[in-house]
Amino acid sequence: MSWEHKSGFVNIFGPPNAGKSTLLNALLGEQLVITSHKVQTTRHRILGILTEPEYQIVFSDTPGIIEPKYKLHQKMMGHVKSALEDADVAILMHDITLPPEEFDIVVQTLKLKVPVLFLLNKADLLKDKKELAAKVAYYTEKYPNWEVLPVSAQKKQNLEELKKKILEKLPDGPPFYPEDSISDRPTRFFVSELIREQIYNLYHEELPYHTAVIIQAFEEKASLDVIRAEIIVTRETQKGIVVGKGGSMIKQLGINSRKAIEEFLQRKVHLELFVKVRPKWRDNDTYLREYGYN
Repeated sequence: MSWEHKSGFVNIFGPPNAGKSTLLNALLGEQLVITSHKVQTTRHRILGILTEPEYQIVFSDTPGIIEPKYKLHQKMMGHVKSALEDADVAILMHDITLPPEEFDIVVQTLKLKVPVLFLLNKADLLKDKKELAAKVAYYTEKYPNWEVLPVSAQKKQNLEELKKKILEKLPDGPPFYPEDSISDRPTRFFVSELIREQIYNLYHEELPYHTAVIIQAFEEKASLDVIRAEIIVTRETQKGIVVGKGGSMIKQLGINSRKAIEEFLQRKVHLELFVKVRPKWRDNDTYLREYGYN
């Protein structure tokens, strides 16, 4: 039987900070997943669903491919492995301004048996067209089985061409999700991620990597949503940094997070933030399960 409709899983892989989350947001036309200039921002596999009358593309943002140092990292790489298993099309991303060798760990990790679109991201940063053409030619020769495409996820350059190439490779079939679905994740997940994004924006150096955000309560009232969230850190000194002198930093974090959540939910929000110290949570199976890293 032949369908007049295309559908399938298009999973995005690459090293940290290649622009995977920015790409997903740009393709969906919505700020679905959090982004940051800091590496390892994405910890989960997050589906983003793009539905049109003729097709449904189920995109999948995955954590940046790294050598695991903690059980948390192992869980993150588990998400990458699961995304490998159900992909119909794979998008691989590399920062075009970085050396080719930095992409080698990705190639070694991924054993792809599906069509590959290899995106050279941040192509807008190369002003010399000859240099851009030379890089495309180099990667085309290096990976002859892949289709190489320069893009800019940030500037949304060449994304229509990318979508066209995806649809050429997507199998025929009915949609997997209802047409009004945009993700498989519940609202609580996105709220916790938005708070975590503000932690990345507000605090510097290593602190964001030691934190997790748990939504303890989410009450939808007539006029606003009441949300209580816990920020988990590994040391008392980190708790002090999160709270700040006289509570100044956590107050600012609350303001920034509330604005982001209200924009996402399109509703008024009352947000309460608390900080809890749990040493070595990144290496503790019980804590990781509790925090949703299954």
